[in-house]
Amino acid sequence: MRPVDIEALTVPGAPALRGDLLLTAVSAPDLKTNSYRGGLRRVDLGGGGEGPWTHGSQDTAPAISPDGRWVAFLRAGEGTGREAKPQVHVIAAAGGDAKRITDLPLGAGAPVWAPDSRRIAFVARVPEPGRYGTENADGEILEPGEEAPRHITNLFYRVDDVGFLNDRPQRLFVLDAVSALSEAEPVEAAPLTDDRADVEHPSWTVDGESVLIVAPRDWAVEDTVRSDVYAVPAEGGEPRLVVRSPGSAAKPVSTPDGSILFYGTEFPGWEEVARNTGLWHAPWPSGDEPSSARRLTDVETVDCDLAAGVPVVLGDEALVVVRTRGAAELRAVPLDADLAELKSLRYLAGEFAAVKSFAVDGERIAAVIGTPESSGDVVLLSGEEPRVLTDYSKALRDTGILPLEELDATASDGYPVHGWIVRPEGEGPHPVVLMIHGGPFAPYEWKVFDEAQVLAAAGYAVVLANPRGSAGYGESHGRSIIGGFGTVDATDLLTLLDEALKLSNLHSDRVGVMGGSYGGFMTSWLSAHHGGRFRAAWSERAVNAHDSFTGSSDIGWFFAKGYIGEDVEVQRERSPLTYAEKIDIPFMVAHSEQDWRCPLEQAQRMYVALRQNGTPAEFLLFPGEGHELTRSGKPRHRVQRFDAVLEWWGRHL
Repeated sequence: MRPVDIEALTVPGAPALRGDLLLTAVSAPDLKTNSYRGGLRRVDLGGGGEGPWTHGSQDTAPAISPDGRWVAFLRAGEGTGREAKPQVHVIAAAGGDAKRITDLPLGAGAPVWAPDSRRIAFVARVPEPGRYGTENADGEILEPGEEAPRHITNLFYRVDDVGFLNDRPQRLFVLDAVSALSEAEPVEAAPLTDDRADVEHPSWTVDGESVLIVAPRDWAVEDTVRSDVYAVPAEGGEPRLVVRSPGSAAKPVSTPDGSILFYGTEFPGWEEVARNTGLWHAPWPSGDEPSSARRLTDVETVDCDLAAGVPVVLGDEALVVVRTRGAAELRAVPLDADLAELKSLRYLAGEFAAVKSFAVDGERIAAVIGTPESSGDVVLLSGEEPRVLTDYSKALRDTGILPLEELDATASDGYPVHGWIVRPEGEGPHPVVLMIHGGPFAPYEWKVFDEAQVLAAAGYAVVLANPRGSAGYGESHGRSIIGGFGTVDATDLLTLLDEALKLSNLHSDRVGVMGGSYGGFMTSWLSAHHGGRFRAAWSERAVNAHDSFTGSSDIGWFFAKGYIGEDVEVQRERSPLTYAEKIDIPFMVAHSEQDWRCPLEQAQRMYVALRQNGTPAEFLLFPGEGHELTRSGKPRHRVQRFDAVLEWWGRHL
């Protein structure tokens, strides 16, 4: 895989399934337009392939009405203005022209159908007048630099890749979508929630009377990392607290008996980091007080993947995706379970793979599954054997996909370490790059990873480890580095690297290290404390100084406290910047100008310190990008970054 081959990374989104209609939205980088293009595709349930179902190039989030008559989806147009934002469209399931039914300044979120197959719920950010291209009280549209000052009184006031929050709160909307089809223009709708709190994850109650949402604890009256489940009357009215979570809540759904399932974490105080996400159940409250919830899944062994979608009830079970040992498996949780361990949950799919999303209609299940040979395909799980219905990664395989080889090792303290290596073709000996993921509570997975493939195709063996601190190996594994960044996690990384270097076709004297975010932190840390192991380093969007990160990152006010603690001296002790004078290998600082997760000052401080110390350091800065550059940044920037990475390792390895 070459850098320009990212255009072959066609990725399907969450499927929608009703009757014989199976839809998914696909997206792929397009270098010509420097954007992501795709659209809705219809997949033949009989295995006859797939084809375009709509004609928009940026159509996403299909949702089929319960009666199967309608499809709602998001379409973003070309150019600028409201039509360029994702707006809700509706089309007959039998086909025809799609009609736009919303006209919101900043676009809408994914539509969710009510049980009556007429109304849809969604969330959308509503800007203050005079901001983000809207008219002020005098009818003027101001340039961003001319807008009034933002008056901020809370800590969670901005987020990476979204922007400022308080002046465009995310609010709940409900529309009669079927009636809107007869209107000449998109329908104007008033939000059902006020501007005091961002709300998310709408879903309908089984009776269609209310919409479940998640909002910050006590409607964000104080700074909090906690969230709860509320019910908002579909006809309007005050939100009602229905479930007070033990920590956080996400993606609630109403079950057939009217009770509530949701994903959640449990933690004391502010200790939110590195917690396994469980599946919880709560009855509908019988009085004015909210219900208490019961955890169905084991705290230690079950970590539900929020990105895979809402829990789905199937008979007397709920289907969820669970992260485990680099896999993301579709499992079934009994609704009467009590802290069920992973090994007791019925397995459906995802061994040595990653289930990214799924949909259920009756007894049929359609899932999008990524594998070491695919960035994602639609798979029908009904019947005895899964049937792969699409081949979106054929073009990717044609570029040459190198296999993931599993590695296991044992650290000096007896702890097991797990990961992979991707090796180039040919006899070698090949130079080696130790690549470190971000998070840290995240995993490398059993699926195509473009960064490893590009490097391996260029002749480098890439070592991918899930050290202590990673997700998917138990909550205690993830929490083992609390207060100890750069300790056992560093040990695990070097242990797996040593295991890889036992292979005969690797060059043990030509080794580099690279990573982003927490991986950038660890790259800086290893360069300072184990620099003799490496020829050079590439540290990207890194956390280098926890003291300034606390006040400058969008999540720093709780993240640093949770992982490092509040003592400033301890924060400095755990910061690579403190040891910058020990780094003497060639060192690339790569960062994005608009990164609010690991702000630009994290890169600037490290770069200046290294240069002042005489270290051969360089600085690569991407304009207009945020923290997610390598995953969802502008396609040309992604290629330019790959070119720079290959030039760097070509120079030093």
